[in-house]
Order: sequence, then structure tokens, then C-alpha cells
Amino acid sequence: MTEPPEELKWKVHGRRSVYDNRWVKVDLVDVEPPDGSRFEHHVVRLDHVAVALLVNERDEVLTLWRYRFAVDQWGYELIGGLVEEGEEPEVTAAREAVEETGWKPIGEPEHIGTFQPLPGIIDSPVDAYVWRAAEKVGEPTDGEEAARIEWIPVDRALDLVRRGEVLGSGAIVPLLYYLASRAGASSGSR
Repeated sequence: MTEPPEELKWKVHGRRSVYDNRWVKVDLVDVEPPDGSRFEHHVVRLDHVAVALLVNERDEVLTLWRYRFAVDQWGYELIGGLVEEGEEPEVTAAREAVEETGWKPIGEPEHIGTFQPLPGIIDSPVDAYVWRAAEKVGEPTDGEEAARIEWIPVDRALDLVRRGEVLGSGAIVPLLYYLASRAGASSGSR
């Protein structure tokens, strides 16, 4: 990889907190882009999130179908939650799967990657993992997470994304990664 050009990096001259609570932190950051101008830029900081993509032997993915009031929309999501202090993200993802669905991931996960959903203004790292097996160990312990827990065919996921029925980058990125990796595996085996 080529070294990034240092002259294109923005300079940070300082920051001040304008809102800070357990869930959201908002800073005004005194920045200077490469053109030499200087201004305050809002930065929203959210907790680290871990997401679980559980795929079964029928190539179906475990989803939550739920309502999100902030965007006034029903849609599909993957399982996930906030990484607790001292907890590894893959442990969070597996724990959330059991709590939210009653399904326990089996085996070691594949780390899909870490991404920032909106890095121009929001700092909220998301770690995504895929497990290719899970077992039903009980009922969800958090009854407010979903109106419906559903295994949907992975092949249907792209259409759901296209129609805007999959909510959030925490679900869209892992689903698209999984679909792309399947396509790459099948074309590589020819």
C-alpha cells in the first residue's frame, strides 16, 4: 500500500465537548483542511458495536425484523450490540445472538472486518463476524429486540437491501460481504 500523502491530512487544533452522556458524545473539533481554512466540525462519537451474521446449513441468515423509531421504518437487521468494557467484540456478537434470538453461534467466527458507518462525522467502529452454524438454546431474553426472528435465504438478502428493507450499515455491510465472498468462491472453483 502506498503511504498516504501527509499534506492532505487535516490538522486538529483542539476539541471541546458540547454533549456527553452514556450513549452519545458530540464534540466540536477545530480543524484545518489542506486548503488552510479553519473551522469547527461536529464529530459524533458512539460506542464500539459488534455484529453477528449467523448462516445455517441451508444458506439462510438469522435476522431480526423490527421497528426503528428514529427512521420510522420496519426492516431486517442482523444481531448485534455494544461491546462492553473489557469484552472482545466476537464475544459480544455471540452473547448478543443468544440474548436477542435464543440461537448460540457454534465454532470460531470469521472476522469479516471493522468499518466506520459514516466516517465524515461519526466515530463508531463496527466489528462484524460470521458463523456458519448455530444451535437453538432457548428463547430470547430481550423481548424488545424484534417483532420477529427469522431465517431468510441469503439469496433473498440482496433484493431486501435493494428495496431498502435491511436497516443500517451494520446489517448491509456483512450481508454484502458474505454474498460477495460466496460469488468469489464459486467463480474461483471453476
